[in-house]
Amino acid sequence: MTIPIQSIDQINEAARTFVLQMGNNRIFAFYGKMGAGKTTFIKAVCETLGVEEVVTSPTFAIINEYQTASVSAEDKNSVIPSQLAGIPVYHFDFYRIKRIEEVYDMGYEDYFYHPRALCFIEWPELIEELLPDNTVRVTISENPDGTRTVVTD
Repeated sequence: MTIPIQSIDQINEAARTFVLQMGNNRIFAFYGKMGAGKTTFIKAVCETLGVEEVVTSPTFAIINEYQTASVSAEDKNSVIPSQLAGIPVYHFDFYRIKRIEEVYDMGYEDYFYHPRALCFIEWPELIEELLPDNTVRVTISENPDGTRTVVTD
């Protein structure tokens, strides 16, 4: 899937497209240079999923936890697929990880192998060997004209 983002004004539309294409996938590794928009895009995806907490970069905390909205069957205006309603979202930023043992110590398995949670991982290249086989790789690129492109594998 390729999602173009022409301007920051279109990020919510791009996030909606992304959410509608997530299917049963649960783990998403976001690749991109510093400043490419990984955190901004994840924030928009979380908002699309009905997360009510303020979504911020977990750079210093390493992980932030949120909850998607619980959507009733009567809410026909929601874009949240039923399998994504009312579940935890774990947002990781491994930029500050110095040793892989730090990730072991935080109990990453409890998050990555949670049966219903979503995991959004920034700087996954630092923990590549720990990513489950079913991880969806998402690359966010900044184009020369300042637009962004989101590409999933």
